Amino acid sequence: MPPNSTTSLDRSSPKTHAGKHGRLRAAGLIGSSIEWYDFFLYGTAAALVFPHVFFPDAEGINGVLLSFSTFATGFIARPLGGLLAGNYGDKLGRKPMVVISLLGMAIFTFAIGCLPSTGSIGLIAPILLVTCRFLQGIACGAQWGGLALLLSESAGPKHRAFSGSFMQVGVPCGALLGNLVFVIVSTSISHEAFISWGWRVPFWATALLVPVVMYIQLKIEDSPEFEALKQEVSADKPAVVRAPLWQAVKSHWKTILLASGTLSATNCVFYITIAGALSYGTTYLGMDYNSMLIAAMLSTVVAIPVTLLGGKLADRIGRRPVIIIGGVGILIWAFPYFALINAANMAMFTIAVSVAAVFQSLVYAPVASYFGELFAPQIRFSSVSLAYQLNAIIVSGSTPIVMTWLISEMDGSTLGITLFVCAMAVITVGCAIALKETNPRSVRQSPTAVPGEHLRVDNSTIAEAVNS
Repeated sequence: MPPNSTTSLDRSSPKTHAGKHGRLRAAGLIGSSIEWYDFFLYGTAAALVFPHVFFPDAEGINGVLLSFSTFATGFIARPLGGLLAGNYGDKLGRKPMVVISLLGMAIFTFAIGCLPSTGSIGLIAPILLVTCRFLQGIACGAQWGGLALLLSESAGPKHRAFSGSFMQVGVPCGALLGNLVFVIVSTSISHEAFISWGWRVPFWATALLVPVVMYIQLKIEDSPEFEALKQEVSADKPAVVRAPLWQAVKSHWKTILLASGTLSATNCVFYITIAGALSYGTTYLGMDYNSMLIAAMLSTVVAIPVTLLGGKLADRIGRRPVIIIGGVGILIWAFPYFALINAANMAMFTIAVSVAAVFQSLVYAPVASYFGELFAPQIRFSSVSLAYQLNAIIVSGSTPIVMTWLISEMDGSTLGITLFVCAMAVITVGCAIALKETNPRSVRQSPTAVPGEHLRVDNSTIAEAVNS
């Protein structure tokens, strides 16, 4: 790729580009927030509602485990969505995949809110639930890579992590919205009405995503870096974009696995906070679910500014240091985290999840830009999607199940899940250390250097590798 292709954002004036990118950040933040609202909404419903609606015959903890198993189905599907979107996103562009995934998420989340209960249609109800969750997972898996790259590739080279963090902020914003809507609905009507029909209202609210999809489709351009790549690819170099997914796996599997590993601690702690801890608190500690939900909401409020701050910090001191600080923080906080939760006091619970949110957000903040900078533009979408979604299926979807099972097997003790969190933190730190820094001091101090440029291979090398 020509030297100026990654640094030149577009042909418009700086002021015009700043306005365009500001609108892109806003659209990305809103779209990501609603997308993750849809996905996390299911986790709240899985802990609070679905055992009664779709698994009424299961007793006690078995109903919760069955419900969390359907929750995990979305994570199983996410790698498939990431692979499909990555393969076509490296060929057709970032924006088309973002539009398709956001629209798919809106449709299947709305459909979940329309499903009849097991009491109405029998076994077909949980089957339909699992099917919708699987399709929802595909849409979610397709979304992350496209939106992350659309934001980071469209930003100036010195602001990529901060720009990408707007997409990352969508995760706590989505969790906050999901919990907030559930609290409002569940406290506005009787428990019987909530279990009967009230839980459906938050799922129907996903229709708000459709206008955002239309705005991105009609008003947002694809990233300048991908447009430059399209112009560079000529008729005699079809291999550059023929099989990006295969080339990503063939040539960069170690980097993909290490990148995926950096997410272990943040994903583990996040899904304990928004799902596992809520179930544990009500089942074993007798805590009020709505109060814990409010505490979880406060932790997401903390995560929003910390994520943006982490993005800015990653542009100033590098991607790896920010991730390592967050990973070490999670390792240190693991035992106090569960000790405070076990106090069965809402103030202590709030402190536990809020401090955890700080460290978890630091790990997560640089990921959108860091993952993209580790790979050449020709295979970037495929690579980052695979790295991100691998950890989703291995850690994110399984953590609430692992937590529920470990606590059940250890007669209510949280020692097992505490050690599990520590192990995830060690994996995060170890993988970050093993990866190369894409934004070292030499790049940060140079007015023209682009993060990750020194790690890439050129088009001819990739073409030769694909043809070999």
